[in-house]
Amino acid sequence: MTKTKTTKRFAAILLTLAMAFGMFSMLGATSASAATDKVSLYSLNPTFSKYGGTSYEAFIQTKDDAGNQEVYVHYNYMDSMGWQDAKAQYVTTLNDGSKIWKANFSSWNTKFAIKFVADGREYWDNNNGNDYSKNDILGVAPITSERLGYQTNNNFKINAVLQNYAYQKNVYVRYTTDGWKSYKDQALGYEKTNENGTETWTTSLNLPYGVDYKDFQYAICYQVNGTEFWANNFGANYDGSYYIHH
Repeated sequence: MTKTKTTKRFAAILLTLAMAFGMFSMLGATSASAATDKVSLYSLNPTFSKYGGTSYEAFIQTKDDAGNQEVYVHYNYMDSMGWQDAKAQYVTTLNDGSKIWKANFSSWNTKFAIKFVADGREYWDNNNGNDYSKNDILGVAPITSERLGYQTNNNFKINAVLQNYAYQKNVYVRYTTDGWKSYKDQALGYEKTNENGTETWTTSLNLPYGVDYKDFQYAICYQVNGTEFWANNFGANYDGSYYIHH
């Protein structure tokens, strides 16, 4: 009789543990899904490089209606110094209601993840457990302008990194050299497919000699599946100073 009761009690404990583990697994899966939906790397730009270290600006997209929100880039500056947090600042709200934030940080090995705190709850985007690196120029953004090295007037190279939404697509740069009193459009051509499946398209502009870089501005248009996506620095456009400063 005692043995039977003990066996039943042990079985009940196992069942309870199994149910608890199942609930934990479901909660974990829900949390992981929520993290992916609520925060994502939007795009990444190097801004400065010196002695092997590089400074970056990371744009981050969040989707949450919480009143109290904070966004951080959790990055590894150097293995011997461990991980640090760089707080992001709000930039703008997109047409779909999502918010864009920008964080600046410096790193020697460029390993980072995104942390989003909304009403005290944490959500993470760590690139599916792989963390992000300097090669992750494009996150969830449809298109971005890749920041290159120093450019000259007669060969101002422009690279667009974009999501491959369809084989048939049109990519062009719209630019001005007189502060938008007039503008020109120039097509970009396919250059390569990147490791993460995004594509790089490129062109070179032959700008007038001596043009004031304040008067030279540009934005990139990506037309695909009947929709236009613009990389225009969130409405501010790009200018002649948009290159990696060494």
